[in-house]
Amino acid sequence: MRAIWPAEAGEVISVDGKTLCGSHDRTIGKPAIHLVSVWAQHSRLVLAQRAVDAKSNEITAIPAVLQLLDLKGCTVTIDAMGCQTAIAGQIVRQGGEYVLAVKDNQEQLHSDIADTFRYVADDNWEGVAHHHTRTVEAGHGRIETRDYWLITEPDYLRFLNPKNAWRDVGGIGLVKRQRTIGDSTSQEEGYYVLSGSPTVEGFANAVRGHWGIENQVHWVLDVTFNEDASRIRTGEAAQNFAVLRHIALNLLRQEASAGSIATKRFRAALDDAYLLRVLQT
Repeated sequence: MRAIWPAEAGEVISVDGKTLCGSHDRTIGKPAIHLVSVWAQHSRLVLAQRAVDAKSNEITAIPAVLQLLDLKGCTVTIDAMGCQTAIAGQIVRQGGEYVLAVKDNQEQLHSDIADTFRYVADDNWEGVAHHHTRTVEAGHGRIETRDYWLITEPDYLRFLNPKNAWRDVGGIGLVKRQRTIGDSTSQEEGYYVLSGSPTVEGFANAVRGHWGIENQVHWVLDVTFNEDASRIRTGEAAQNFAVLRHIALNLLRQEASAGSIATKRFRAALDDAYLLRVLQT
């Protein structure tokens, strides 16, 4: 993957974990394997993966998988589990920038960011360097509106990061999502910490694009490759087959002919010439 990934400046790299549900073996007390994967949003490639140790969690696996990559000029997005000062520092040291979701595992930071946005909104954003954009998507009977706010005011950032524990902080973000399906409307908020010199458009693209690893990798592996139904579990076989599925998904995505991943898989099974073309992509 290092050989074929273009590593374009501005690439957004998403990191997320997935449990291989069928890989457990209760008879010997073996839990299901949990893999942390890295997805390049623009290139649409799975770049790397690392299994989480049975006695650990994603916090130890994320640094290990990031170490495999050249992050120069890239923005790394991670959900709340990866919102750690050490991980943020590693991303910056490797030449990248970060957009990290902040939730209750960083209770003080989460509370401070939420209070900050409430305070400046109540004060009509007076004297605060901030930016806003909105996206609206409609389809399949659903309307989804997302409002993105980004605060880059240095005084506020110093207040939120008094000991410089969060390296190179350049902004804090708020996303408000409103989803309407028929007569039902739901709302939710999400908070983020960002490094560098972020823009609200880049913030919106990074947050929205992060779900590509769920929709275009994890969902495809479950639905098209039947990954969760796989009962391969002897030794390291489950992890090895997960790597092979990632490679197969990358090859099928890179092959330029029309058709879904499922269609391409079926065609490759029937047509050796097409299979060879996929393998030589």
